Amino acid sequence: MRRVGSQPVLQLVLIGSSRVPRSNRPRRARGRDLEHEDEPTGLDRLMSSWKRTEVRHGREYLVQPVSAASAQKEYVCPGCGGTVLPGTAHVVVWRADGVLGDAADLASRRHWHNHCWSIA
Repeated sequence: MRRVGSQPVLQLVLIGSSRVPRSNRPRRARGRDLEHEDEPTGLDRLMSSWKRTEVRHGREYLVQPVSAASAQKEYVCPGCGGTVLPGTAHVVVWRADGVLGDAADLASRRHWHNHCWSIA
């Protein structure tokens, strides 16, 4: 112990390296990876991950859930003929294998109650 004036001063001595131990975590490149530039981002990415394909009565359909928060319009459910009210979670369904092309399939989208689609 050293003294400065009448006060004792404690000295710390570092033994060995003063570096922080190496982390074993993999390092990622800063910014976006160039190989992922063609992937959708934001809402498109979220919604496309929910979209699924189902086969009913020998036909292939694309089914996309709509959350209650996103449902803002009234629709008529083709399953029961009832109204899909705003604020009601439901699914949007359209044919994936239509003969008239993608544009016609998208134009023929229908909003179904979840239960009606599950028993169709």
